[in-house]
Amino acid sequence: MAPDVIAVKDVGKEYQTPRGSVLALDAIDLTVAEGEFVAIVGPSGCGKSTLLKILAGLLATTRGEVRLRGVPVVGPRRDIGVVFQSPVLFPWRTVLDNVLLPVDVQHLGRAENVSRALGLLALVGLAGFERHYPWELSGGMQQRVAITRALIHNPAMLLMDEPFGALDALTRESMNLELQRIWLKRRETVLFITHSISEAVFLADRVLVMTARPGRILEEVPVKIARPRSLDVMVAAEFGSIVKRIRAHFTARMGS
Repeated sequence: MAPDVIAVKDVGKEYQTPRGSVLALDAIDLTVAEGEFVAIVGPSGCGKSTLLKILAGLLATTRGEVRLRGVPVVGPRRDIGVVFQSPVLFPWRTVLDNVLLPVDVQHLGRAENVSRALGLLALVGLAGFERHYPWELSGGMQQRVAITRALIHNPAMLLMDEPFGALDALTRESMNLELQRIWLKRRETVLFITHSISEAVFLADRVLVMTARPGRILEEVPVKIARPRSLDVMVAAEFGSIVKRIRAHFTARMGS
């Protein structure tokens, strides 16, 4: 069995507000193994993004512990890649320069990483766009640049927070296929947050279902559908059964 890259033990997060304390996360336990693709779904406000920021070292826990390859995460880590819903590209930097931003910030040696950046851009279908600027690209292409930037420093873990949430439905489907292709090529360890149950089931090895605030892990749902997965799999009985199992948690809550 592959070793755990991320191990989360009894993590809780509480915020202090003028109206009192708010418990955002409570008793979160989860692991992600080397090369595994895990998705998290849950209702709005359940703490999914808070959890991702804790894993990235951008937020401290109120209690509990997060370990990355056995080392406690107590602040931002250079060996974690993060992709947010917005690509957050610098408009004055070319595609290549945006991808190389972590290399420049971490002083990793620009010259020796240019060829790696060009290879990654080719992998995501952006060969020939290295000298373009963000405003010359579509939304889907910009998000491919953001994914490439997150991979350039060979992170131990790739955290993705609703990366395709702002895209139209057709582009989103295309990006799901693209992300699957990249993952199959590189086998990165991925934790993927989404509001879309079908997207989670399409991409993941396991789907973690979170409760409403305070966020807890309600169920872990394995996805044993063979890869590569085409979009046609979404109409298969097995796929529909998994989606129905996950959706039942939220429809039951709305009906209660």
